[in-house]
Amino acid sequence: MNGSIHLWPEQASAYGSEVDHLVFAFTVLIVILSAPVFILIVVFAVKYRRGKPANRRHARNRNVWVEVSWSIIPFLALIGFYVWASDLFARLYHPPVDALEINVVAKQWMWKFEHPQGQGEINELHVPVGEPVKLTMASQDVIHSLFIPALRIKQDVVPGRYTGTWFTADKPGTYRLTCAEFCGADHSTMGGSFIVLSRADYAKWLAQSGTDMSLAAAGAALFRERGCSGCHGPAATVHAPSLAGLYGSPVPLQSGQVVIADDEYIRDSILLPQKQIAAGYPPIMPTFQNVLNEEDVLKLVAYIKSLRTTEATQ
Repeated sequence: MNGSIHLWPEQASAYGSEVDHLVFAFTVLIVILSAPVFILIVVFAVKYRRGKPANRRHARNRNVWVEVSWSIIPFLALIGFYVWASDLFARLYHPPVDALEINVVAKQWMWKFEHPQGQGEINELHVPVGEPVKLTMASQDVIHSLFIPALRIKQDVVPGRYTGTWFTADKPGTYRLTCAEFCGADHSTMGGSFIVLSRADYAKWLAQSGTDMSLAAAGAALFRERGCSGCHGPAATVHAPSLAGLYGSPVPLQSGQVVIADDEYIRDSILLPQKQIAAGYPPIMPTFQNVLNEEDVLKLVAYIKSLRTTEATQ
Protein backbone atom coordinates (compact mmCIF):
# COMPACT_ATOMS: atom_id res chain seq x y z
CA MET A 1 0.00 0.00 0.00
CA ASN A 2 1.50 3.34 -1.02
CA GLY A 3 0.49 6.85 -1.93
CA SER A 4 0.10 6.14 -5.66
CA ILE A 5 -3.31 6.19 -7.27
CA HIS A 6 -4.45 3.06 -9.10
CA LEU A 7 -7.13 3.09 -11.78
CA TRP A 8 -8.14 -0.36 -10.55
CA PRO A 9 -7.51 -1.85 -7.08
CA GLU A 10 -4.67 -4.34 -6.73
CA GLN A 11 -5.51 -8.03 -6.54
CA ALA A 12 -4.28 -10.15 -3.66
CA SER A 13 -6.29 -13.35 -4.21
CA ALA A 14 -7.51 -15.70 -6.91
CA TYR A 15 -11.07 -14.88 -5.83
CA GLY A 16 -10.39 -11.21 -6.54
CA SER A 17 -9.25 -12.15 -10.05
CA GLU A 18 -12.49 -14.08 -10.62
CA VAL A 19 -14.55 -11.11 -9.46
CA ASP A 20 -12.66 -8.85 -11.88
CA HIS A 21 -13.31 -11.28 -14.75
CA LEU A 22 -17.01 -11.21 -13.91
CA VAL A 23 -17.08 -7.40 -13.85
CA PHE A 24 -15.18 -7.06 -17.13
CA ALA A 25 -17.28 -9.70 -18.89
CA PHE A 26 -20.53 -8.15 -17.68
CA THR A 27 -19.33 -4.71 -18.82
CA VAL A 28 -18.61 -6.12 -22.30
CA LEU A 29 -22.10 -7.67 -22.40
CA ILE A 30 -23.75 -4.37 -21.45
CA VAL A 31 -21.76 -2.55 -24.15
CA ILE A 32 -22.72 -5.16 -26.77
CA LEU A 33 -26.39 -4.89 -25.81
CA SER A 34 -26.57 -1.12 -25.46
CA ALA A 35 -24.20 0.15 -28.17
CA PRO A 36 -26.51 -0.78 -31.11
CA VAL A 37 -29.36 1.13 -29.45
CA PHE A 38 -27.36 4.36 -29.10
CA ILE A 39 -25.81 4.00 -32.55
CA LEU A 40 -29.23 3.52 -34.16
CA ILE A 41 -30.61 6.52 -32.24
CA VAL A 42 -27.98 8.70 -33.92
CA VAL A 43 -28.48 7.06 -37.34
CA PHE A 44 -32.26 7.44 -37.24
CA ALA A 45 -32.04 11.00 -35.89
CA VAL A 46 -29.93 11.95 -38.90
CA LYS A 47 -31.78 9.87 -41.51
CA TYR A 48 -35.31 10.84 -40.44
CA ARG A 49 -34.74 14.41 -39.29
CA ARG A 50 -37.35 16.98 -40.24
CA GLY A 51 -37.16 17.98 -43.92
CA LYS A 52 -35.01 15.03 -44.91
CA PRO A 53 -36.47 13.03 -47.81
CA ALA A 54 -36.70 9.44 -46.58
CA ASN A 55 -39.05 6.53 -46.86
CA ARG A 56 -41.09 6.70 -43.64
CA ARG A 57 -43.53 3.89 -44.47
CA HIS A 58 -43.64 0.95 -42.05
CA ALA A 59 -42.11 -2.24 -43.38
CA ARG A 60 -44.74 -4.74 -44.50
CA ASN A 61 -42.75 -7.86 -43.64
CA ARG A 62 -40.92 -8.42 -40.37
CA ASN A 63 -38.26 -10.99 -39.54
CA VAL A 64 -39.71 -12.87 -36.57
CA TRP A 65 -36.43 -14.65 -35.81
CA VAL A 66 -34.56 -11.36 -35.47
CA GLU A 67 -37.19 -10.04 -33.05
CA VAL A 68 -37.14 -13.25 -30.99
CA SER A 69 -33.34 -13.48 -30.94
CA TRP A 70 -32.79 -10.00 -29.49
CA SER A 71 -34.96 -11.03 -26.55
CA ILE A 72 -33.84 -14.64 -26.05
CA ILE A 73 -30.07 -14.16 -26.45
CA PRO A 74 -29.73 -11.34 -23.84
CA PHE A 75 -32.00 -13.30 -21.50
CA LEU A 76 -29.84 -16.43 -21.72
CA ALA A 77 -26.66 -14.36 -21.35
CA LEU A 78 -28.00 -12.70 -18.20
CA ILE A 79 -29.01 -16.09 -16.75
CA GLY A 80 -25.44 -17.25 -17.32
CA PHE A 81 -24.08 -14.22 -15.47
CA TYR A 82 -26.57 -14.83 -12.65
CA VAL A 83 -25.26 -18.39 -12.19
CA TRP A 84 -21.66 -17.18 -12.37
CA ALA A 85 -22.19 -14.42 -9.79
CA SER A 86 -24.25 -16.68 -7.50
CA ASP A 87 -21.45 -19.25 -7.45
CA LEU A 88 -18.91 -16.59 -6.43
CA PHE A 89 -21.25 -15.29 -3.72
CA ALA A 90 -22.06 -18.73 -2.32
CA ARG A 91 -18.39 -19.66 -2.05
CA LEU A 92 -17.85 -16.93 0.54
CA TYR A 93 -20.05 -18.88 2.97
CA HIS A 94 -18.30 -22.25 2.69
CA PRO A 95 -14.81 -21.92 4.16
CA PRO A 96 -12.45 -24.91 4.23
CA VAL A 97 -12.62 -26.89 7.47
CA ASP A 98 -8.90 -26.30 8.10
CA ALA A 99 -9.05 -22.52 7.68
CA LEU A 100 -7.19 -20.32 10.16
CA GLU A 101 -9.89 -18.74 12.35
CA ILE A 102 -9.49 -15.07 13.29
CA ASN A 103 -12.04 -13.15 15.35
CA VAL A 104 -13.03 -9.61 14.44
CA VAL A 105 -14.75 -7.10 16.73
CA ALA A 106 -15.90 -3.82 15.19
CA LYS A 107 -16.65 -0.77 17.27
CA GLN A 108 -16.73 2.98 16.77
CA TRP A 109 -14.23 3.55 15.29
CA MET A 110 -11.73 0.71 15.11
CA TRP A 111 -11.22 -2.88 14.04
CA LYS A 112 -9.94 -5.37 16.62
CA PHE A 113 -8.52 -8.68 15.39
CA GLU A 114 -7.72 -11.69 17.59
CA HIS A 115 -5.64 -14.66 16.43
CA PRO A 116 -6.16 -18.18 17.84
CA GLN A 117 -2.85 -18.07 19.74
CA GLY A 118 -4.05 -14.94 21.54
CA GLN A 119 -2.28 -12.22 19.56
CA GLY A 120 -4.43 -9.13 19.19
CA GLU A 121 -4.10 -6.15 16.90
CA ILE A 122 -6.03 -2.98 16.21
CA ASN A 123 -6.62 -1.68 12.67
CA GLU A 124 -4.07 -4.14 11.28
CA LEU A 125 -4.67 -7.69 10.11
CA HIS A 126 -1.67 -9.96 9.53
CA VAL A 127 -2.29 -13.22 7.64
CA PRO A 128 -0.07 -15.88 6.04
CA VAL A 129 0.08 -16.13 2.26
CA GLY A 130 -1.59 -19.13 0.61
CA GLU A 131 -3.51 -20.21 3.71
CA PRO A 132 -7.33 -20.07 4.00
CA VAL A 133 -8.45 -17.60 6.66
CA LYS A 134 -11.92 -17.56 8.19
CA LEU A 135 -13.18 -14.37 9.86
CA THR A 136 -15.86 -14.54 12.57
CA MET A 137 -17.13 -11.01 13.09
CA ALA A 138 -19.21 -9.21 15.71
CA SER A 139 -20.15 -5.57 16.26
CA GLN A 140 -20.09 -3.97 19.67
CA ASP A 141 -22.34 -1.05 18.73
CA VAL A 142 -23.73 -0.30 15.24
CA ILE A 143 -23.61 -1.88 11.78
CA HIS A 144 -20.13 -1.83 10.24
CA SER A 145 -18.86 -3.42 7.04
CA LEU A 146 -15.38 -4.88 6.60
CA PHE A 147 -14.11 -4.12 3.10
CA ILE A 148 -10.74 -5.31 1.76
CA PRO A 149 -10.56 -4.08 -1.86
CA ALA A 150 -7.53 -6.22 -2.77
CA LEU A 151 -9.55 -9.36 -1.96
CA ARG A 152 -12.78 -8.03 -3.52
CA ILE A 153 -14.71 -9.00 -0.38
CA LYS A 154 -17.04 -6.93 1.77
CA GLN A 155 -19.08 -8.27 4.68
CA ASP A 156 -21.46 -6.43 7.01
CA VAL A 157 -20.77 -6.74 10.74
CA VAL A 158 -24.12 -6.63 12.51
CA PRO A 159 -24.77 -6.13 16.24
CA GLY A 160 -26.55 -9.02 17.93
CA ARG A 161 -25.20 -11.84 15.76
CA TYR A 162 -22.13 -13.21 14.07
CA THR A 163 -21.30 -12.77 10.42
CA GLY A 164 -18.38 -14.31 8.62
CA THR A 165 -16.39 -14.60 5.44
CA TRP A 166 -13.16 -16.26 4.30
CA PHE A 167 -10.34 -15.77 1.82
CA THR A 168 -6.95 -17.03 0.70
CA ALA A 169 -4.48 -14.22 0.05
CA ASP A 170 -1.87 -15.23 -2.53
CA LYS A 171 0.21 -12.08 -2.93
CA PRO A 172 2.41 -10.77 -0.09
CA GLY A 173 2.12 -7.06 0.55
CA THR A 174 0.32 -4.37 2.51
CA TYR A 175 -3.17 -3.40 1.39
CA ARG A 176 -6.00 -1.22 2.61
CA LEU A 177 -8.95 -2.29 4.73
CA THR A 178 -11.81 0.00 5.65
CA CYS A 179 -15.40 0.25 6.86
CA ALA A 180 -17.84 0.46 3.97
CA GLU A 181 -20.95 1.20 6.06
CA PHE A 182 -21.60 4.67 7.49
CA CYS A 183 -21.22 4.10 11.23
CA GLY A 184 -21.06 7.54 12.77
CA ALA A 185 -19.21 10.83 12.82
CA ASP A 186 -15.72 9.34 12.39
CA HIS A 187 -16.68 6.64 9.91
CA SER A 188 -14.05 7.84 7.42
CA THR A 189 -11.26 7.20 9.93
CA MET A 190 -12.25 3.57 10.53
CA GLY A 191 -9.65 1.88 8.39
CA GLY A 192 -6.32 0.15 8.58
CA SER A 193 -3.90 -2.21 6.89
CA PHE A 194 -4.27 -5.75 5.59
CA ILE A 195 -0.81 -7.30 5.68
CA VAL A 196 -0.03 -10.56 3.83
CA LEU A 197 3.19 -12.26 4.97
CA SER A 198 5.07 -15.34 3.91
CA ARG A 199 4.42 -18.27 6.23
CA ALA A 200 7.87 -17.90 7.79
CA ASP A 201 7.37 -14.16 8.35
CA TYR A 202 3.89 -14.77 9.76
CA ALA A 203 5.29 -17.31 12.25
CA LYS A 204 7.98 -14.76 13.18
CA TRP A 205 5.33 -12.05 13.63
CA LEU A 206 3.29 -14.34 15.91
CA ALA A 207 6.39 -15.04 18.03
CA GLN A 208 7.34 -11.36 18.23
CA SER A 209 3.81 -10.21 19.04
CA GLY A 210 3.73 -12.32 22.18
CA THR A 211 0.71 -13.27 24.24
CA ASP A 212 -0.06 -14.51 27.72
CA MET A 213 -2.43 -17.24 26.58
CA SER A 214 -4.44 -18.49 23.61
CA LEU A 215 -8.05 -17.46 23.03
CA ALA A 216 -9.23 -20.85 24.25
CA ALA A 217 -7.13 -20.56 27.43
CA ALA A 218 -8.43 -17.03 28.02
CA GLY A 219 -11.96 -18.38 27.55
CA ALA A 220 -11.27 -21.16 30.07
CA ALA A 221 -10.11 -18.60 32.63
CA LEU A 222 -13.21 -16.49 31.98
CA PHE A 223 -15.36 -19.62 32.24
CA ARG A 224 -14.12 -20.22 35.76
CA GLU A 225 -14.08 -16.54 36.74
CA ARG A 226 -17.71 -16.00 35.82
CA GLY A 227 -18.83 -19.14 37.65
CA CYS A 228 -19.85 -21.08 34.54
CA SER A 229 -18.01 -24.16 35.78
CA GLY A 230 -20.31 -24.28 38.79
CA CYS A 231 -23.14 -25.46 36.53
CA HIS A 232 -21.42 -26.84 33.41
CA GLY A 233 -18.35 -28.40 35.02
CA PRO A 234 -18.10 -32.21 35.38
CA ALA A 235 -18.45 -31.98 39.19
CA ALA A 236 -21.42 -29.58 39.12
CA THR A 237 -24.53 -30.48 41.11
CA VAL A 238 -26.78 -28.27 38.94
CA HIS A 239 -28.60 -30.03 36.12
CA ALA A 240 -27.00 -28.23 33.15
CA PRO A 241 -25.84 -29.46 29.72
CA SER A 242 -22.30 -30.76 29.40
CA LEU A 243 -20.13 -28.66 27.10
CA ALA A 244 -17.62 -31.40 26.24
CA GLY A 245 -18.04 -32.24 22.57
CA LEU A 246 -20.97 -29.80 22.28
CA TYR A 247 -19.65 -27.67 19.42
CA GLY A 248 -20.86 -28.85 16.04
CA SER A 249 -23.29 -31.39 17.55
CA PRO A 250 -27.09 -31.45 17.13
CA VAL A 251 -29.01 -30.06 20.13
CA PRO A 252 -32.68 -31.00 20.68
CA LEU A 253 -34.73 -28.07 22.00
CA GLN A 254 -37.79 -27.94 24.20
CA SER A 255 -39.71 -26.61 21.19
CA GLY A 256 -39.08 -29.91 19.36
CA GLN A 257 -36.56 -28.37 16.97
CA VAL A 258 -33.02 -29.61 16.55
CA VAL A 259 -30.26 -27.08 15.98
CA ILE A 260 -26.51 -27.37 15.44
CA ALA A 261 -24.34 -25.95 18.21
CA ASP A 262 -22.36 -23.47 16.12
CA ASP A 263 -20.85 -20.11 17.08
CA GLU A 264 -24.20 -18.34 16.85
CA TYR A 265 -25.97 -20.91 19.04
CA ILE A 266 -23.30 -20.65 21.75
CA ARG A 267 -23.39 -16.84 21.64
CA ASP A 268 -27.17 -16.83 22.02
CA SER A 269 -26.98 -19.37 24.85
CA ILE A 270 -24.69 -16.99 26.75
CA LEU A 271 -26.45 -13.70 26.04
CA LEU A 272 -30.03 -14.85 25.32
CA PRO A 273 -30.37 -18.14 27.25
CA GLN A 274 -34.17 -18.22 27.05
CA LYS A 275 -34.17 -18.04 23.25
CA GLN A 276 -33.38 -21.72 22.63
CA ILE A 277 -33.74 -23.94 25.71
CA ALA A 278 -32.19 -27.40 25.48
CA ALA A 279 -34.66 -30.25 25.90
CA GLY A 280 -34.60 -31.85 29.34
CA TYR A 281 -33.06 -28.89 31.16
CA PRO A 282 -34.79 -26.23 33.28
CA PRO A 283 -34.62 -22.61 31.99
CA ILE A 284 -32.39 -21.39 34.84
CA MET A 285 -29.42 -20.09 32.82
CA PRO A 286 -28.89 -16.38 33.67
CA THR A 287 -28.19 -13.89 30.89
CA PHE A 288 -24.74 -12.36 30.55
CA GLN A 289 -25.94 -9.59 28.27
CA ASN A 290 -24.44 -6.25 29.34
CA VAL A 291 -22.05 -8.26 31.53
CA LEU A 292 -19.75 -9.70 28.86
CA ASN A 293 -18.58 -7.78 25.81
CA GLU A 294 -18.20 -9.32 22.35
CA GLU A 295 -14.51 -10.06 22.90
CA ASP A 296 -15.30 -12.03 26.06
CA VAL A 297 -18.02 -14.01 24.32
CA LEU A 298 -15.67 -14.89 21.45
CA LYS A 299 -13.13 -16.17 23.99
CA LEU A 300 -15.80 -18.38 25.59
CA VAL A 301 -16.80 -19.68 22.16
CA ALA A 302 -13.13 -20.50 21.44
CA TYR A 303 -12.93 -22.40 24.75
CA ILE A 304 -16.07 -24.43 24.02
CA LYS A 305 -14.70 -25.21 20.55
CA SER A 306 -11.53 -26.52 22.19
CA LEU A 307 -13.63 -28.90 24.29
CA ARG A 308 -14.79 -30.50 21.07
CA THR A 309 -11.17 -31.01 20.01
CA THR A 310 -10.26 -32.42 23.41
CA GLU A 311 -13.22 -34.78 23.32
CA ALA A 312 -12.26 -35.99 19.83
CA THR A 313 -8.69 -36.84 20.88
CA GLN A 314 -9.66 -38.79 23.98
